[in-house]
Amino acid sequence: MIKQKNVDIQERETMAETTYANALNRTVDVGGTTFAYRELGATSGVPVIFLNHLAAVLDNWDPRVVDGIAAKHRVIVFDNRGIGASGGSTPDTIESMARDAIAFIRALGFKRVDLLGFSLGGMVSQVIVELEPQLVRKMILAGTGPAGGVGIDKVTQVTIVDILKGYLTFKDPKHYLFFTTTANGRREAGKFIKRLKERSEDRDKPISVGAFRTQLKAIHAWGVQQPSDLSTIQQPVFLANGDHDRMVPTPNTVDLAKRLPKSELKIYPDAGHGGIFQFHDEFVAQALEFLTR
Repeated sequence: MIKQKNVDIQERETMAETTYANALNRTVDVGGTTFAYRELGATSGVPVIFLNHLAAVLDNWDPRVVDGIAAKHRVIVFDNRGIGASGGSTPDTIESMARDAIAFIRALGFKRVDLLGFSLGGMVSQVIVELEPQLVRKMILAGTGPAGGVGIDKVTQVTIVDILKGYLTFKDPKHYLFFTTTANGRREAGKFIKRLKERSEDRDKPISVGAFRTQLKAIHAWGVQQPSDLSTIQQPVFLANGDHDRMVPTPNTVDLAKRLPKSELKIYPDAGHGGIFQFHDEFVAQALEFLTR
């Protein structure tokens, strides 16, 4: 891991030519804790901060989505506290994760950002915009739901069952967690898992068992807490999910769309939790149109 707070001019000039498969690993000090991140795409403009899903590290983002957004925007992907190569201990609440994400964004010197939050990252994004509304210009929320959303308190059960299923069938659990069991779903799952392996060098550290368990605790608490008043969020929000999300049931995404004043919604057919990865070409086009509007 390369410790580097500032990107020099030569690197900045080559960032636009970087792909996620070869993007440099970087670190920044956030209040005495090292946070790991990667950066690519445009060298100016409002950056898009990617916030990741349960158990995910830098290498769990679909490179087609990252590269697609980076074709037009500055993209920053990071490991939050205690995840992957980032230091510290993973917090056990979504709010604490949001505060850490805000501190990371501030440490990079940004005063205005767009957020792309997937699953757990979408929950964190909702709290970021509530805590620091002036920091966020636009949000993209995928495969996620509101506090107290239907079935979110069952994420641990669904996850453990599919991890065991993956173990017994010698498959990555994301085959079951992210995709439908139709022939098309199984085919797209295989393609997605293959894309995640495109980066062959300088890969991130896997999540620890302790951090994974702490994230599950935070998601469960989010699922049983009282709903927030989302009507106060005035930023434009693009929401996306598959029509058969088992992890964060699809009705949660529809509920968010109804409760967020400036929202638009896309539900992908024959798709699960990883709908934005299954339909990455369509999603990227829609996301770019939304961000550049």
